[in-house]
Amino acid sequence: MAAVISTAGLARTFQTKAGPVDAVRGIDLTVREGEILGFLGPNGAGKTTTLRMLTTLLKPTGGAATVAGHDLVTDPAGVRRASGYVAQSGGVDPQITVREELVTQARLYRLPKADAVVRAGELAAELDLTALLDRKTGALSGGQRRRLDIAMALTHRPKVLFLDEPTTGLDPGSRADLWDLVRRLRDAHGTTVFLTTHYLDEADALADRLVIVDRGAVAAEGTPSALRLRYGGSLDATLQDTFLAVTGRGPSPADTAPAAV
Repeated sequence: MAAVISTAGLARTFQTKAGPVDAVRGIDLTVREGEILGFLGPNGAGKTTTLRMLTTLLKPTGGAATVAGHDLVTDPAGVRRASGYVAQSGGVDPQITVREELVTQARLYRLPKADAVVRAGELAAELDLTALLDRKTGALSGGQRRRLDIAMALTHRPKVLFLDEPTTGLDPGSRADLWDLVRRLRDAHGTTVFLTTHYLDEADALADRLVIVDRGAVAAEGTPSALRLRYGGSLDATLQDTFLAVTGRGPSPADTAPAAV
């Protein structure tokens, strides 16, 4: 399959009073069309900085990258047109309804009013929000808000969906529902999903392939089973043991959260 995300030596150095800090020291990776990629690493490994660069929120200081054929530096508008981004905190207005939020988002993408209303209905149907269209977003549950966040990111039918720790704070049932949604998006539309998460069970359940970064560089990549076999010594090894073997550092407390059922 064709590469949808491609990076070569992608780097970011921050200038601080104490001197330069190399947050990302040359990331080389390829994400194929229709793939769900799990992007993992300890705190401070460079995950967030890499994600911010790939979504045009932060300019790289070295290397190159393309997203859906658009260069990160020379065509950031093209990258944004091809991408949907769901941040950790979300961004809905609690005082307006789900319908108003979806229509407003569609209008921001320059859809005519009538088309925006139609698109809002399509997204609501696909993400199981139809019964909630006239409810204020402030009254939604955590899982419902995350579905709305994803619906807004899909307004312009992006080729790539970036999810930054999408299930943090959700109960096990809501996490499982969101996992099913991500799989449906990939299977029904061929959407490429770039997922960062601190939950190793989530990465194991969702990702076709994992990239583990540490100290600003790729430390390991492969399918979950291949990484278990190579670094954990057995297909029966846990992903937590594999992660520790790769990075030499244990996961954060969030990594050991109970699995969704």
